[in-house]
Amino acid sequence: MQEARLELLKRMPIFGAIRNDILDFLLDRSPIVTVKKDDFFFREGEDGQTMFILESGKVAILKLWRGEQRLLRRLETGDCFGEMALMDMKSRSASVVAIEESSAIELSAGSLFELYERDLEQFTLIQMNMGREVSRRLREADDRLFGTVMEQSGHDLGDVLRST
Repeated sequence: MQEARLELLKRMPIFGAIRNDILDFLLDRSPIVTVKKDDFFFREGEDGQTMFILESGKVAILKLWRGEQRLLRRLETGDCFGEMALMDMKSRSASVVAIEESSAIELSAGSLFELYERDLEQFTLIQMNMGREVSRRLREADDRLFGTVMEQSGHDLGDVLRST
């Protein structure tokens, strides 16, 4: 099973160019969390000291809006979630619920700190990769927001540029 988990991590952008010995090091320190359908990995506002790599199943990312949970996106095997809390050391910005029974590799801030002490170069590479992933998601969100604003305003980009 460790070999399958190693291959899963190697396919992920966050672990791009990370050596196998380092991936094994992290996997040895990362429990597998199994969540039943309709149960939560975590809820918006909770403290976050871990991120998850979805090993099997599907999850939904939910955000509270005016007292109701709203779907942000769905994730499948090989996707990760929760990394923002590791990067900014703040509470969870959204909730993650299992759409079907799901299991995930739980990577803690403590394990990453152990990696920092062991191999600063590999730790730095993971941090840079996490930053790239968060940046990619931010760009995607910006594009969706911009498209929504443009559709609601009834203007095209040329109209907006001429009005500034």
